Amino acid sequence: VFLEKYGYLHQDNHIHSTDEIQSAINFQWLSTLPITGELDGATLRQMSEPRCGVSDEGSQQIWAQRVNAIFTGKRWPQRREKWYKRQLTYQVVNWPSHLSLGSVRLAVRAAFQLWSNVSGLVFQEAPEGPADIRLAFYEGDHNDGASNAFDGPTLAHAFLPRRGEAHFDRAERWTLNGHKGHNLFMVTAHEIGHTLGLEHSPVRHALMSPYYRKLGRSLVLSWDDIVAVQQLYCQGLFDAITMQNETVLVFRGSVYWMVSAEGGVSGPLPLHQRWSDLPLAIEAAAFSPLDFKWYFFKKRMWRYTGSVLDPGFPRQNSKLGLPHHPDCAFYYAPLGHMVVFKGSRYSVLNLKTLHQEPYYPRRLTDWNGVPQGTNGALTRPDGRLFLFREQRFWRFDPIKVRVTKQGQWAKELSWT
Repeated sequence: VFLEKYGYLHQDNHIHSTDEIQSAINFQWLSTLPITGELDGATLRQMSEPRCGVSDEGSQQIWAQRVNAIFTGKRWPQRREKWYKRQLTYQVVNWPSHLSLGSVRLAVRAAFQLWSNVSGLVFQEAPEGPADIRLAFYEGDHNDGASNAFDGPTLAHAFLPRRGEAHFDRAERWTLNGHKGHNLFMVTAHEIGHTLGLEHSPVRHALMSPYYRKLGRSLVLSWDDIVAVQQLYCQGLFDAITMQNETVLVFRGSVYWMVSAEGGVSGPLPLHQRWSDLPLAIEAAAFSPLDFKWYFFKKRMWRYTGSVLDPGFPRQNSKLGLPHHPDCAFYYAPLGHMVVFKGSRYSVLNLKTLHQEPYYPRRLTDWNGVPQGTNGALTRPDGRLFLFREQRFWRFDPIKVRVTKQGQWAKELSWT
């Protein structure tokens, strides 16, 4: 019954063969148990642990695709459910009688913030009216179409986008900071992962493991949780690329990597540890050798001296004459200014006056051979400019004023 309920065997009303049952015991893999294919004591004990009611079916294949994408740089066809907007609303429909609404709302807000920090998604509570994601407490079978009513070890379940619902067992003892009962923050954070489109994870300490983690001192989100949500909502293999001296910096979501001229890689490193006020999922980044400052862009521009945000920043792009949400930015020595690409046009920012130069923006066709949508740029010491989009690069010669080479950066650029 357990294996049928959680998606390991299909409920087709026939007696399952020994081979089917042994195959289904691969549930041990998702539960990080030794894979014996037998209903041993450890497996039976694991089956009785509190867990999420969402089916585990398909989780192994999706996880394998996710890890494969990390090592090959290839993205699989996006067939999974996801939200197609950045700003989502949520609503707490009801709550346990032994907890105050205020404390529940704080726990729920913190759980959403956990995912916002690494995905670039923005969540806002909508106390009244319609909401994208609704959280509610029910008892037993509550006619929501799910076959996993609150019985046995199931504490909660959720639905993938865009149904946007998470249901919790009202009969359970919920707690916010005590040791007796189930921690509402941890369970809510897990179920929110499902409402964003995430499946269960086989990584032992992942928040999206089918078995709820206990609240402790360790980080709540594992590397696998972060990669999973970023592969859904952080477009492309990276958010931005820039270069400082001989070191390439690659930004993605909440982290960045540093690549030396010899090809040594450091990271992933947390963004907030180096640039504490910088938002996640930046859209363009550039280091300027003119003033030795860092520039980061989204709807606003952040400027740093080292790791310190300069006074008066961030500033609205529109007040600088720049487009919102640019594709990429780079310091271009032949002009002596910052160049910002956006769609079919480009702007030029004077770093001394912090205003766009006259007669801009202009058409991107000035950059002969450069495509639209590049999201990373490097200016080499010899003056050559490299632009990136997904797995491809374009080398722009400032003397010939055109692209002189293009290809796959992972194969053809030794310094990456």
